[in-house]
Amino acid sequence: MTGHPKAAVCVLGAGLIGGSVLRAAAAAGYEVWGFNRSEAGAKAARADDVDVTSEIEPVLRRAAREDALIVVGVPMPALDTILSDVKSFALECALTDVVSVKAPVAAAMKRHELAARYVGGHPMAGTSESGWAASTPDLFQRAAWAVSVDPGTHAGAFERVARLALDCGSVVVPVLSEEHDRAVARISHLPHVLAEALAIQGRNGGALALGLAAGSFRDGTRVAATAPDLVRAICDPNATALLEVLEDALRVLEGARDSLRENGTIGQLADAGHDARVDFDDNERWAITDIRPGDQDWAERLAEAGRRGGVIESL
Repeated sequence: MTGHPKAAVCVLGAGLIGGSVLRAAAAAGYEVWGFNRSEAGAKAARADDVDVTSEIEPVLRRAAREDALIVVGVPMPALDTILSDVKSFALECALTDVVSVKAPVAAAMKRHELAARYVGGHPMAGTSESGWAASTPDLFQRAAWAVSVDPGTHAGAFERVARLALDCGSVVVPVLSEEHDRAVARISHLPHVLAEALAIQGRNGGALALGLAAGSFRDGTRVAATAPDLVRAICDPNATALLEVLEDALRVLEGARDSLRENGTIGQLADAGHDARVDFDDNERWAITDIRPGDQDWAERLAEAGRRGGVIESL
């Protein structure tokens, strides 16, 4: 736990990610409370001694009184409704989110006149499960937590969001929203698409194929166990970037198909894939230590550092 004073945190949406933020922030010493649309989910949180209710107005009025950092943890389809409530009851609060795309959320914040104190966020952690019961206080340990540094980002709000991410156990990756969305299309959203396709191909092999399936099939299809509506809520808002990378992946697969048809081998796919995996295993984060929020050109400098693999490990 760090030595700085803990701000209050209000989380809207107590599912896997939002619920884990509530648990992790509480464990780090923050005063926390939240909203969950489902009363069953809110009741489950209260049973674990976390203050969550299905009535949003009192939750947001309390956030306004206590100058809480509001964390939006609802899927994209519910975002406009939630932001309308935030505008009505907690207009002056600093805002972040844990949604898997950033540019569409930033656009929604502008529509609702909430952009001035909004800082986008995306913890790169999760499981194929969902709901409060799946949440855990250690979900974010050593995870990368993307925090937006778009032009005009409020330095004080950025620092509050970054501190929360750090206190939840993550390292902070400063990003521009558009660059974040293109990156996660490759390393988060495309894996969902490929996992679904792989699961279908396994099932199409019938009982024999499924009976023979072992580790590689299990690992490759893990995220296909995610609820379909949640997969669509994750992938669909990033359609443009996902379409680009999906077409790129199809070109790679078509090359392997053509080589297999013509030469009886998958060709260079195995070599290129192996090299790419080694690059992932060898990739090392480095700590950003010389840029503080509020410094001259701090946002631009942090974006460039994040682009080169830098992370914030402390403030």
